Amino acid sequence: MSLLQTLVKPYSAIARLLELLAPVFDLAVRLWVAWVFFKSGLVKIQSWDTTVMLFDYEYNVPLLSPQVAAWTGTAAELILPVLVALGIASRLSALALFSFNAVAVYAYASFLFGAEGAAGLQQHILWGVMLLITVFHGPGKLSVDHLLCKKC
Repeated sequence: MSLLQTLVKPYSAIARLLELLAPVFDLAVRLWVAWVFFKSGLVKIQSWDTTVMLFDYEYNVPLLSPQVAAWTGTAAELILPVLVALGIASRLSALALFSFNAVAVYAYASFLFGAEGAAGLQQHILWGVMLLITVFHGPGKLSVDHLLCKKC
């Protein structure tokens, strides 16, 4: 057996193991990022007056009135994460949530780009990358989309 064959054997075993674990990883990524946004939506509905005030004075959402932005933002944070977590219309749902995240970064830029907001900006970047995993690679085998596509 050559040196190359000796090296390829363990590598192949590790690659097979990672292939088996990939659906669990895909699900974990979807659940983690979905939970972050869903939790934020729950906070918004628990204190609606505060939410509207934040959209009035803090968040600079372009093209929308603060009231409309508060409603659409809260709806996005409560509906899209559920779709992403379950893997329903996954790529489209993840892309919509990615866009929502990008608007949030833009709207709250004065805080996120300041010294005290650097950690918050890093979190938004991480969440955006996690959502792009689903956008570009799909939701994986542990999703409603996968189950529906198997039956097609």
